Amino acid sequence: MPTYIILMNYTDKGVQDIRQGPQRLNAAKQSIQHAGGTLRAWYLTLGPYDIVAIADAPTDEVLAACLLNLASFGNLRTTTMRAFAEGDALAIIGALPGKQTPAR
Repeated sequence: MPTYIILMNYTDKGVQDIRQGPQRLNAAKQSIQHAGGTLRAWYLTLGPYDIVAIADAPTDEVLAACLLNLASFGNLRTTTMRAFAEGDALAIIGALPGKQTPAR
């Protein structure tokens, strides 16, 4: 199942309603589970993003629908990256055409 890293920032509305954050997080978990995915990790972070989450979903389209639904409440803005596990990344690199260089 594809894995995604989701970077989130609170909107002004999201900060104003921050005390409802735990309920919104539970609703997001249920939404992803209902769609066949899993919210594997969720972190409140310091720096350019307020939240970093890691989720699995059956397809890009499923996750996109979940995130669009989440964004429609006006509390968050998201940036999402598709993540490839080490084994998948090595297979992708191994399938590249062209000259192979020996390991050093």
